[in-house]
Amino acid sequence: MTAPFYRDTGDERLVFRHAFAQRLPLLIKGPTGSGKSRFIEAMAHELGRELVTVSCHEDTSATDLLGRFLVKGGDTVWHDGPLTRAVRTGAILYLDEIAEAREDVVVVIHPLTDHRRQVYVDKINERLEAPAEFMLVCSYNPGYQRKSKELKPSTRQRFLAMTFGYPEAALEVEVLVGETGIDASTAKSLVDLGTRIRRLEDLGLTETVSTRLLVNAAKTIRAGVPRRQACDAAIAQPLTDDPQVVESIRDVINLVF
Repeated sequence: MTAPFYRDTGDERLVFRHAFAQRLPLLIKGPTGSGKSRFIEAMAHELGRELVTVSCHEDTSATDLLGRFLVKGGDTVWHDGPLTRAVRTGAILYLDEIAEAREDVVVVIHPLTDHRRQVYVDKINERLEAPAEFMLVCSYNPGYQRKSKELKPSTRQRFLAMTFGYPEAALEVEVLVGETGIDASTAKSLVDLGTRIRRLEDLGLTETVSTRLLVNAAKTIRAGVPRRQACDAAIAQPLTDDPQVVESIRDVINLVF
């Protein structure tokens, strides 16, 4: 399997490898599209471990993670959820946007984040001990969460933690070229576009231009779509539904391209 493309921006690989070796859970904080998920994919590949990913949302419950009984061929059969399966097999379990999940999810993972490293599956009365290879990784976006959706200090302090941001311009150009094969000149223009929009705080955007959006724009351009049209479809339109803000972003696009 080909290794996922990932360009280091600091000591994140060192921290991840240390957390894995010391059997410590890891919390990654950062804005949308800053490379959190790609980094975890790259590290799972580097360490040779299966990656089990759960995209959490407001309806994600402990049952969704632990498993449930299902009827199959007239029989009631237990099916492990992703958390239970990851613990059994010694995989890396990645809970993306953990702060969005229901409170009972946090309760379930607590015993996995301290010296116990275990999970209790009450529906089948089984207590599972996590093997040395198991690792719990969670991520969330602190800037996006509503106050009611923030992680409690008592939960955050169970993890090693690191913060991701958007890379500096030169690194972001490397990411676009390496991820999409776009030429360096176009990549530089896209990064310039992203930097200009990020500086426009008066646009009132909930989320600004992520590296992911720039990658999408680069892929669209490389596929043959004209640059301005590609940037409109990959950047302006996904960022907002406000027609006036879209026009403001288009003005910046026209200035750069």
